[in-house]
Amino acid sequence: MVDDPDRHLPDATPDRDYDTLSERPPGLSPGDRPKVPSTLPPRGAFDTHLPLPDGGDTRFDDWARRLRTHLATLEIDRGVIVAGDRRGGGPALIEALARLGDGMRGVGVVSPETSDEALDRMAAAGIRGLRVLRHGPCNFDRIAVEARRLAQRGLHIELPGGIAGENLADLVAALPCPVVLADCGVARLPGGPDDPAFDAVRRLAGEGRGYVKLMAPGDPADTDRLAPFVRALAETAPERCLWGSGGPLDAATHDAGVLLDRFFDSVRDPAARQAILVDTPAALYGG
Repeated sequence: MVDDPDRHLPDATPDRDYDTLSERPPGLSPGDRPKVPSTLPPRGAFDTHLPLPDGGDTRFDDWARRLRTHLATLEIDRGVIVAGDRRGGGPALIEALARLGDGMRGVGVVSPETSDEALDRMAAAGIRGLRVLRHGPCNFDRIAVEARRLAQRGLHIELPGGIAGENLADLVAALPCPVVLADCGVARLPGGPDDPAFDAVRRLAGEGRGYVKLMAPGDPADTDRLAPFVRALAETAPERCLWGSGGPLDAATHDAGVLLDRFFDSVRDPAARQAILVDTPAALYGG
């Protein structure tokens, strides 16, 4: 067996260790199944970023199989399916949630073309938030309008990282619904956690005015550079942090088991782990 560099982590379970390259089951490629994490998550854990693939039933069935393997291998109980640009209209995500069954929630995409009736259908189907996608300059007026519609339905809004820079607090203060910031709240990882753009994200979380997904912008596998930002947010406001892997759709570029190991390496406090993986997503997405 290949030596696991994470055996020093607290509560390691070497008897359950699994290396996707040296011990993969017959018929499964390394991307089909992540590494078993050296530290297993607490019961009720969420993976809050599982992108929904584009394509028809054949691709969905393959992805759903790999998704179940992904969650079972990580021993994660709940998942949040995130619609991309082309599948954000609602029906595809609603169908996916119905086919996947209990334990799944969704995040769709909202635009001025999304009708109130469509929002009602999404909310009834287990979709708990809507993303605003970045297409050119940020339109703060449009975001405020969409946030009001989401607030009426008890939904949150997810904004791309770096959307407002140092003016982030002013934008969020004007929104009537909960706000989730993707990619650690930044468009790209700055030089360090003291950078003004990231400091605005950390202050926002510390003041209880927004949630932050602990994912690297652009490259989920950029775990070494991501680590100090994860530590800073977890130390400031673990009750405002969420963890997401990118799911099996991104398995060609990174191993979710390795990402989870790196999360545990950065966040050592058991109470903070419980908040980030279980309590906070359960409150936001529904437990």
